[in-house]
Amino acid sequence: MQQSRQSLPTAMRARRWLQRFWPDAADRARREVADRMYRDLVKQARTPAFYRDLGVPDTPEGRFEMVALHVALVVRRLRAAGAPGSALAQELFDLMFADMDESLRHIGIGELSVGKHVRRLAGNFYARLLAVDEVLDSAPRAPLAQMLRTNAYHGGAAPGPHQVDALAGYLLAAEAALRAQASEHLLAGQVDWGPPGRPKSKTTSEEM
Repeated sequence: MQQSRQSLPTAMRARRWLQRFWPDAADRARREVADRMYRDLVKQARTPAFYRDLGVPDTPEGRFEMVALHVALVVRRLRAAGAPGSALAQELFDLMFADMDESLRHIGIGELSVGKHVRRLAGNFYARLLAVDEVLDSAPRAPLAQMLRTNAYHGGAAPGPHQVDALAGYLLAAEAALRAQASEHLLAGQVDWGPPGRPKSKTTSEEM
């Protein structure tokens, strides 16, 4: 039994390696969908309003957090689409960290250190995915504010409550929109994101 447990990850890694370098038609089609989905997702995560209006730090760490949150929401939804969704989610994950690897090299991280940084980012992503699952799957639904303060706003200026509330509202609306989208559309790489929204300050509330 111990030998079987040890050989399974090796077999899985070998299969993924073969799919990467000798993909069949289905693998190629899925990779194209994931690539298109990831590009659109990164574009959404880099919407200036997140950083300008909602106070997310406009730093490599802050941008990673926003990409990770968007990927986490999509992965959650794809898991509900059965085996094809899980396969696409894995492809999306692989693309995300291939992109991170390239970005680290671009900013001058040495060859010997890249792997360590990527493993740390992968650990951070899984922690974000778990945190999002815990918040959104709890009954009653737990507030997102503390998770966002700990992760999305880490390392930046302290955000105002209205900024955190606006980002939480956006993520909740995005999660609801993803649940409402047909699985066949998502599996074709079509994701409809809403606008980030604007924080409601006391002045805004009084004017309304």
